[in-house]
Amino acid sequence: MDEILIAEALNGQVRIHIADTTALVEEAMEAHAMAPTSCAALGRLLTGAALLASDLKKDDEKITVTVNGHGPAGTLIAQAKGNGDVRGLIGDPALYMFNEATGKLDVGRAVGRNGYLTVMRDMGLKDPFTGTVNLVSGEIGEDLAYYLALSEQVNSVVSVGVLTDPEKGVRAAGGLIISLLPNVPEETIEEVEKIAAGMEHISAYLDRGMGTEDILRALFDDAVILGRKDVRWHCDCSREHFMDALATISKEDLQEMIEAGNTEEIVCHFCNKKYYFTTEDLKEILRRQGVEDR
Repeated sequence: MDEILIAEALNGQVRIHIADTTALVEEAMEAHAMAPTSCAALGRLLTGAALLASDLKKDDEKITVTVNGHGPAGTLIAQAKGNGDVRGLIGDPALYMFNEATGKLDVGRAVGRNGYLTVMRDMGLKDPFTGTVNLVSGEIGEDLAYYLALSEQVNSVVSVGVLTDPEKGVRAAGGLIISLLPNVPEETIEEVEKIAAGMEHISAYLDRGMGTEDILRALFDDAVILGRKDVRWHCDCSREHFMDALATISKEDLQEMIEAGNTEEIVCHFCNKKYYFTTEDLKEILRRQGVEDR
């Protein structure tokens, strides 16, 4: 089971969230039949959303992160709930773009840089909180750090990574957020900068078999673990949900669909699961509309 470890360090002046999302990203890759660069891009965003949601107090609270850099990847959406469920989608799942200079998958070019990152926090209140920032690099980690600093006034180090393999699929995926608490002294800032400069990519640690606690101990000598949270790839779509969606269609359009005599197919964009509705199903929806009107 994937997990997020939550801890504090440097005399309680920094908060650390470390995620192992290898299985989660692997399932996302299979659900969307993603090529390596698309998988790396969406996997980073899924991990980032999971990290942001790891402090949510209630199971049904959720965070939705949307990225569109006007690159070939199109729009990316990742949604994470307080219970650890994570799901997402990408405009083009078939991208394989390689950066010859770095020897790595070119996520920044796939996502693009001429766009935005939006975070919506739905806490069950009347209106969700929404913050939007311009993209910095399209690499996801830097963009999330910029969002946290600008919209939530939390200076943070953010690292998200996905390591893929042609034969094994996702070898390792995970993320890390190191957040400075308000009014920390300069020496704490310098220590965090030193740790960040010496860090390896998060996926490299995981690929060597290190767990979240191993990574924590490798980075901080005085870390205190505050908790752990399971995370998983899970879409809460259902036949009933799409029945309700069909019920919003006008009577005239429903009648036209019924007269066509075809079985209607609806595909969930988050998980690609298919739902089928026969003419009898559509007639039942039409009957319900008639009852509600009386």
